[in-house]
Amino acid sequence: MNQPRGLNEFVRCAVEKYSKTVAKTAFAYLKNTADAEDVTQEVFLTLMQKAPAFESEEHLKAWLIRVTINKSRDFLKSGWLKSRTPLYEELLYLPSEQNDLLAAVLSLDVKYRLPIHLYYYEGYSIKEIAEILGERTTTIGTRLARGRKILKDILKDKIGGFEDE
Repeated sequence: MNQPRGLNEFVRCAVEKYSKTVAKTAFAYLKNTADAEDVTQEVFLTLMQKAPAFESEEHLKAWLIRVTINKSRDFLKSGWLKSRTPLYEELLYLPSEQNDLLAAVLSLDVKYRLPIHLYYYEGYSIKEIAEILGERTTTIGTRLARGRKILKDILKDKIGGFEDE
């Protein structure tokens, strides 16, 4: 994929097109808007510094998500985060049903939360998620199934309903 009109224009276009995807992925990992915004900035700085060549838009998007995951992991490993509590400020602005669902998704372990985010919110297939996360497709399928079951149990306890089929 060619970088139109130089590096700055390429990065500007990438920010316009993918900043929401990067920020949402970072938030799914970090559960905090301010931290997700910091990671988003770092991801695009990395894009500017490394300026790798991409075969396609999909390759660029997958690279950005992979870098977002890596930067989010690094962020969580940093020492000063140990005493902080995640903030759920976004939840205040959502209707109650969406609030419950987002809170349930955010309560999942990251190994379930990230595939669920990529599958339902970003529209990736199981095969694509496996490639992005460096896992086998069966592993991703299992994590999606287990994540959905955990979500169902959380939401059943919280809002009732969901009769077993």
